[in-house]
Amino acid sequence: MRCPYCGSLDTQVKDSRPTEDNAAIRRRRSCPGCGARFTTFERIQLRELTVVKKNGQRTPFERDKLARSIITACRKRPVEEDRIERVVNSIQRRLESMGEADIPSNIIGEMVMEALQNLDKVAYVRFASVYKNFREAKDFENFVETLAGPGVTDPNE
Repeated sequence: MRCPYCGSLDTQVKDSRPTEDNAAIRRRRSCPGCGARFTTFERIQLRELTVVKKNGQRTPFERDKLARSIITACRKRPVEEDRIERVVNSIQRRLESMGEADIPSNIIGEMVMEALQNLDKVAYVRFASVYKNFREAKDFENFVETLAGPGVTDPNE
């Protein structure tokens, strides 16, 4: 493992332990060259996944991009980092266990929507506004009305 600070290839593992959900190994490392300490995570990758976008473009699946989109939706919300990590791990495992190497982007989007709906309603609406490409306030209104369900009235009326 290359040191992220000085680039040395001679780093040492000081401590290894599984993450809380046993989906990865957390390794504390140190660099004898510069003395820096850093953490790496080792995860099982069952297969190489390719995301097929709506326009037909194919790109490698990026776990970090998935995590960033969920973190962005949850920004300034009372959602712990470990819950987000569990959601990302769960979505990645589901995608890998589908048995397909090519995953349509809408499948990933729907999995994120489902996970956020159970995690935080505001994050769910935030993600939906980008994923469903809301253009104006009325789009938000209509979407939030579907969340409230039929027969729910505004207490301010």
